[in-house]
Amino acid sequence: MNKKLISADVLAQSGVTFGTSGARGLVTQLTSNVCAAFSVAFIKRMQQSFSFNTVALAIDNRPSSYSMAQACASALKQLNINIVYYGVIPTPALAYRAMQDNIPAIMVTGSHIPFDRNGLKFYRPDGEISKTDEQAIITEQVEFFELTDLSELIVNNRATEEYIKRYTSLFTSPWLTGKRIGIYEHSSAGRDLYYRIFEALGANVFRLERSDKFVPIDTEAVSEKDTIKAINWSKQYNLDIVFSTDGDGDRPLVSDENGNWLRGDILGLLSADALNIEALSVPVSCNTAIEVSEKFKHVERTKIGSPYVIAEFSQLAKKFTTVGGFEANGGFLLGSDVQLNGKLLKSLPTRDAVLPVIMLLIAAENKKISALVNSLPQRFTYSDRIQNFPTEKSQEIIKKGCKDPIKLILQLGLESAEIKSIDETDGLRITLIDNNIIHLRPSGNAPELRCYAEADTYLTANKQVLQALKNIQKI
Repeated sequence: MNKKLISADVLAQSGVTFGTSGARGLVTQLTSNVCAAFSVAFIKRMQQSFSFNTVALAIDNRPSSYSMAQACASALKQLNINIVYYGVIPTPALAYRAMQDNIPAIMVTGSHIPFDRNGLKFYRPDGEISKTDEQAIITEQVEFFELTDLSELIVNNRATEEYIKRYTSLFTSPWLTGKRIGIYEHSSAGRDLYYRIFEALGANVFRLERSDKFVPIDTEAVSEKDTIKAINWSKQYNLDIVFSTDGDGDRPLVSDENGNWLRGDILGLLSADALNIEALSVPVSCNTAIEVSEKFKHVERTKIGSPYVIAEFSQLAKKFTTVGGFEANGGFLLGSDVQLNGKLLKSLPTRDAVLPVIMLLIAAENKKISALVNSLPQRFTYSDRIQNFPTEKSQEIIKKGCKDPIKLILQLGLESAEIKSIDETDGLRITLIDNNIIHLRPSGNAPELRCYAEADTYLTANKQVLQALKNIQKI
């Protein structure tokens, strides 16, 4: 007979923790029993508030994701829970279908982190789990049997078709006729459905650089190689836009007609404006052009991570009709139902990559995307990170910086040491007297130290980040 295990004990010994969005760890840590422990603890937590007998499950294209999904499914069968397996699809497609069916969901994905790592994202029947849910999952004492045999999973295509329909059904005519859209497919979980959406809307689609190997694209720290690719593709195919996503398809990467990637918060600003959103919830790291543009009645700043953005929606909905949010990484969260073309677009309070690109194309229907960007207040952001940088070391640097911010500014090599304001909402965000901003924080998903900068020119923001990260190595 298989050995009995306790979920909290298994998780405590695993080394896998919750980050800004979901549980993340090395593939070697995410064993079948660890995946099982997360799954049964999640279900027990959900059963305290919801009634259901089925859970939705999907994966990204990482080599380890399918076996992890098998482990999740096997564990849930022990609890007499049925599984509907949607295969490789974007996270928002899974979340949307599960919300319509009023059931919980588990997404096996590590998002943008390298393929030697992976993770699990959990969804309540009404959307993403909260930070309170995360804590409960870690501490739940749920018994389950050690896993030995993993069954094959049969793919159901319903979530794919419903996600495509969510956007194509909003339009009665092929309004993208004449538009040339490049889709950088790499190993994105949505690569087999994105072209279908844009072709259905009339666009001429160019499917670019599909990869059999997993490509860890980080929409907040785009590589120089990917920057050059978009510029070259735009010239080669005379594109109006290049569209891509991170690994699980909840964070977009979008270019203008020249192949210049838009920052995620600029994309979010333009998309929210096109959607007529009244009140926004955005992380503290987002571009201050959001407020300076005066396009929104209210902007609420939060810690970084979609659970924090979502947590503000219920309060905003009490005062405003249309509510939304986005992150610096580009993921757009629709916090209320909205009307688009006289049709109802239901809320989807989780990061989505497709909605913002569609809204950008609507906003740019009679003008260039670059012109839309240039019409905004000219505040430029740049971000990068030091990989394989121990979280403890990041926290120590930030702790010292909070105590003596002027010393930190000098250590980072910034020209101005005069400080205007300090924000410790998430990490350490320092606004200087010249309105330049430098922001340090440990990544919530991997051992990385992230650095964000904002300035009146892109070159200044870029220089500040590169200089700061170089000097941090010396601290």
